[in-house]
Amino acid sequence: MNRNNCYCGAPKKFQECCEPFISMTQKAPTAEALMRSRYSAYVIHEADYLLATTHSQVRKYHSKTEILNWAISNQWQRLEVINATKNTVEFKAYYIDAQLCHQIHHEFSNFVFEQDSWFYVDGKCY
Repeated sequence: MNRNNCYCGAPKKFQECCEPFISMTQKAPTAEALMRSRYSAYVIHEADYLLATTHSQVRKYHSKTEILNWAISNQWQRLEVINATKNTVEFKAYYIDAQLCHQIHHEFSNFVFEQDSWFYVDGKCY
C-alpha cells in the first residue's frame, strides 16, 4: 500500500477516507464507500464497526469475537473493487493467512439503505 493511500486503496489518506465512517462521525454515502470502510475496519481490527454496519436482520449470525479473530489472524494486503452498483459490490481482498499463505477473498456483496445509512446484508464468495 502506498502510505499516502487509505487501506481501501483510495488515493486519499485514511483520516480523510475511511476513518470518518469507522469512527462514525460520518455516514458512508454509498454501498461502495461502506464496503471500502469495512475492509479498512478489518485491517485495523474494528469489529464493533463491522457489526454496527451489518444489517440488523443478519447481525445475529455474526460474532464479534469471530470477526476480530479473523481480522487479526490475517495480514491484509490490498483491496480490488471489481464492480459496484447502487446496492452491490464485487471485490477481491488480498491477504496472507495465519499459515503465511497468500489468499484472495472474492465476494459479491449486497447492501441496503435504511434509516439514512448503508448496511451490509450478505455476500456470495467465489
